[in-house]
Amino acid sequence: MPYRTLDADRIEATLETLRKRIDERFPNRGLSNLCKDVLDLARQNKRRLAEVSHPNMWLRAGAVIAIATGAVGLVWFATSLPRLDVNSEISNVLQGVDAAVNTVALSGAASWFLLNLDTRWRRRAVLRDLHELRSIAHVVDMHQLTKDPTQLHKGYSSTASSQVHEMNEFELMRYLDYCSEMLSLTGKLAALYMQNMRDPVIIEAVNEIEDLTTSLSRKIWQKIMILNQPTKPWAQ
Repeated sequence: MPYRTLDADRIEATLETLRKRIDERFPNRGLSNLCKDVLDLARQNKRRLAEVSHPNMWLRAGAVIAIATGAVGLVWFATSLPRLDVNSEISNVLQGVDAAVNTVALSGAASWFLLNLDTRWRRRAVLRDLHELRSIAHVVDMHQLTKDPTQLHKGYSSTASSQVHEMNEFELMRYLDYCSEMLSLTGKLAALYMQNMRDPVIIEAVNEIEDLTTSLSRKIWQKIMILNQPTKPWAQ
């Protein structure tokens, strides 16, 4: 079902196209280098995603061995019990019951620990990648932070500390739109981890990143809407 799931290759190709568009429009600005960093991160995450999507076979094998050990001990005790003379060997029976219970309990605890360890290792790796994506989103927001459309006002005068972007209306609109696209793709990179994993901690972290990128993109579109106003203060 190609249209019901996110494709990491398609996201990477979209980022590559976005990088080219930014580089062609703004070749001397840091936004192009930032998009290249996001593209490199997407390629790295694609490899990591392939790793964390599959369970650790060594830990799974250890869990299977632990379960098998407990099952063998329980079967051995069950087959040995009828051969015991309960009247003369009551202490041996009690010791056997205690040994069987301990074996089953230890094997269950060992298998649970190994399976839980596998989950914790995969979760830690995913959360580390998601933290990088969260940081990237804030960096994108910093790039658009000083891009103020009111600087195009005819009566605008800068101060000694003002950061003038020196872009016309069309260039500013394209710059802001590129930032919005980059934020959206950052959210989709995070969503890739949620697609094949049902860990509630990971799902919550991905939802937080998507909420963050959506909120930051909304701020950008408020600026774009100002530029798209039919009657602009700087056009009067």
